[in-house]
Amino acid sequence: MENCFICDKHARRLQVSGDCIFEDDYIYISHIDKKGKPTYLGRIMLDLKRHVPQIGDMSEEEAAAFGIAMKRAARAFQETLQVEHVYTLVSGNAVPHVHMHIIPRYAGTPEIYWGPKDVYDWPDAPFGGESEIREVTVKLQCFMKENFHANV
Repeated sequence: MENCFICDKHARRLQVSGDCIFEDDYIYISHIDKKGKPTYLGRIMLDLKRHVPQIGDMSEEEAAAFGIAMKRAARAFQETLQVEHVYTLVSGNAVPHVHMHIIPRYAGTPEIYWGPKDVYDWPDAPFGGESEIREVTVKLQCFMKENFHANV
């Protein structure tokens, strides 16, 4: 679709932080992009490849693939980054294309900073730039490839 950030990302018409972590016929997973600004390491986006504005508009096959990919991404975090918890968030306010934010909560995060938005306020939260994002995405990419036959 024209003028859709997510469609442009899938078509590789724009440069984003990190590399594709996982891709198949239905799903595209990558690290969130903050346009070169430091970002919370490991915050990834699980996108539906077809341009669909709302979750209820997905086909049954797309919904199944989306759910399975969400589970696999959470497992990749648990196995490669040893996170304590994985948050998921779907809002659709900024971009009308079905996508989910998947956000790890790292070990040692004080309880006051628990929550998908609160982890950003933790003074010791793991933020990084392009090289740190690439390190995280490579770990997740390798796990997905070894365990779930990713097309990356």
